[in-house]
Amino acid sequence: MSCQISRLFLRRYTSEAVQSIYPFSNNVKTPPAPILNPTRPLLNGKGLMAQLYKSLPSKHTQEMLGTLFSRRHPNRILPGSVLTVTSSQAPTTFTGVLLGIRRRGPGTSFTLRNVIQRTGVEMQFFVGSPHIKNIQVVQKATNISGKNRKGGLRRAKLFYLRTSPDKMSQISTNMKS
Repeated sequence: MSCQISRLFLRRYTSEAVQSIYPFSNNVKTPPAPILNPTRPLLNGKGLMAQLYKSLPSKHTQEMLGTLFSRRHPNRILPGSVLTVTSSQAPTTFTGVLLGIRRRGPGTSFTLRNVIQRTGVEMQFFVGSPHIKNIQVVQKATNISGKNRKGGLRRAKLFYLRTSPDKMSQISTNMKS
């Protein structure tokens, strides 16, 4: 079986159109790159750049990525903050405690958690989504850098709040333990 494959390979790639890229051996041969003619939309200036402009984040989203969801900006939001997100889809507003931020450039997302009618509800929002109208910071979490460690949260992801609703209610009502 392998002899048949190697014979077919040699027949296919031993024509005159095949060029050698390794000058020390005739066994290493590759076909030349195909010549592609540009399509009509590309000739008219439509195509790739139009698609890129559609996929780029808006100015408002770029500002949010640069301030709220930055790693080092002084006005960034930290896990444990209480946020209100207004969206164009149902539910139109959602308020919850920020559990964590997943930073991936324009694909940055964050997870909010709230307890509604004694049921824990988590929603993940993408910052670059066109459905998000506004993100409002209701209460900021305190930073624990340096010597001032009172009242700060020590984790980047607050997934432990899923199992302890009393700690989550302390965070949302601004009570320090």
